[in-house]
Amino acid sequence: MSPSFHVPTAVVVAGAMLLLGLGVWLAGRGRRRGFLSTVDRVTYSTLHTASLASRHLADGLTPDAADRAGKHLLTILGASSVAICDAAGLLAWTGPGDHHSREAHEHAEPTRTSGAPTVLSGSEITCSDPDCPIRAAVTAPLIADERVVGTLTAYAPTASAGLARATGELARWVSAELDVAELGRARTRAMEAELRALRAQISPHFIYNSLGAIASFVRTDPERARELLLEFADFTRYALRQGGPFTTLAEELRNVERYLVLEQARFGERLQVSLLIAPEVLPVRVPYLAVQPLVENAVRHGLASKEGIGHVTITARDLGSDAEISIEDDGVGTEPELVRQILDGQSRADSVGLGNVDARLRQVYGDECGLVVETAVGAGTRVSFRIPKYAPGVHAE
Repeated sequence: MSPSFHVPTAVVVAGAMLLLGLGVWLAGRGRRRGFLSTVDRVTYSTLHTASLASRHLADGLTPDAADRAGKHLLTILGASSVAICDAAGLLAWTGPGDHHSREAHEHAEPTRTSGAPTVLSGSEITCSDPDCPIRAAVTAPLIADERVVGTLTAYAPTASAGLARATGELARWVSAELDVAELGRARTRAMEAELRALRAQISPHFIYNSLGAIASFVRTDPERARELLLEFADFTRYALRQGGPFTTLAEELRNVERYLVLEQARFGERLQVSLLIAPEVLPVRVPYLAVQPLVENAVRHGLASKEGIGHVTITARDLGSDAEISIEDDGVGTEPELVRQILDGQSRADSVGLGNVDARLRQVYGDECGLVVETAVGAGTRVSFRIPKYAPGVHAE
C-alpha cells in the first residue's frame, strides 16, 4: 500500500552474475587445497571485496569514493594499477607507476568519447623505467543515467583477453552501483523538495483560521488573544525553521501542542485531544515535521466535517529498542483505496503531507518503518509508524 524504492531486479541479477563470472575467471589464476573448491573460494572473495568497494561508491563518483574503492577494484582485477577518471580529470590512481597518472585522463579519452572499451599497447604507453610494470592498459566506460560519467582503466604488463573481459565486467558492475547512488540522490532531492513544499503549504486555511480565531478574542479576551498569537508565532517559527532534517520527538510534540491549541481556539469544545506519551521516547530523534502533518490530517480530514464532538488521540509508546507513534481520530474516515493511492504517489489528495511523511520515514529507516493507515468510511482513522530509538546517521541538529 505504501510506496517503496527498489533497485531494478535486472540490475541486481546482472551485478551478481557478472561478479560470479569474474570470480570464475579469476579461479584459474591460482589453486589451493581447502574445504571449499577454488571456484567457491575465489567467488566468495570477489563478492566480499566488491561489497567493500560498493560502500564507497554509495555517494557517487567522487575523488574520495574513487580513491577508497580503487584498492578493492585493483584487488579484484589483479592488475598492476587502476585509474578512475571522470569527464574533468583523474579522480584516483591506485598502485605503482603513478608517474603515468598524469597521462591517465588522456589514455581514457577514446572511451569517454565513444563509450566503448579501448586497449592500449606498448606503442601507446611508453616508459623509460625498465622495472615499471605498466606497459599496456584496458579502459572501460562507467555509465550512469545512460551516459558516460567516467572511466575505469586497468594497467598491466600486457593487455590480455582475460584482463579486457574482467575490466569490462567490473566497469559494468561499478556503473550499476553508480546508478543506484544516483537513484538515491534523486530520491533525496525529491524528499527535500517535498519537505520544502510541506513547509510552504502549511495550510493557508489553517493560517487564516488561526488569525481569524485570534482576532475574535482581541476585544472579548485580550489576554487569550495575546497567548494565541504567541503560540502562532512559535508554531510558524518551528515549521519554517532552516535547521537539519531531524529533531527530537519532544520538540515535534511541542509543536503539535501549539497547533492543537490554535485549532481548539477555532473548534472550541468540538475538538477533544488526548496525549499518551511515554517519557522514555521523548529524546528519540525523528524526521522533522513527521508528526504534525499527521495530526493536521486527523483534524482537517477526520473531524472538520464531522458533526458534534471529535476526539484525537496521540500516543507514543516505548517498545524497547523501538518507539511507536500513532495518531487516531474518531472522524469520518476515508476510502482505503484513496489512502493507498496517496501513499503510492498516485494521488495528491492529502496536499503532500501523508505521502511525504511516509516516503521520508522509508528513506531514513527502511520500508518496514513506513506509515500504517487503518481507516474506513465512517470508522475514523489511525495512522502509526514504528522507528528505532537509535539509528545510524539520525541525529537532531
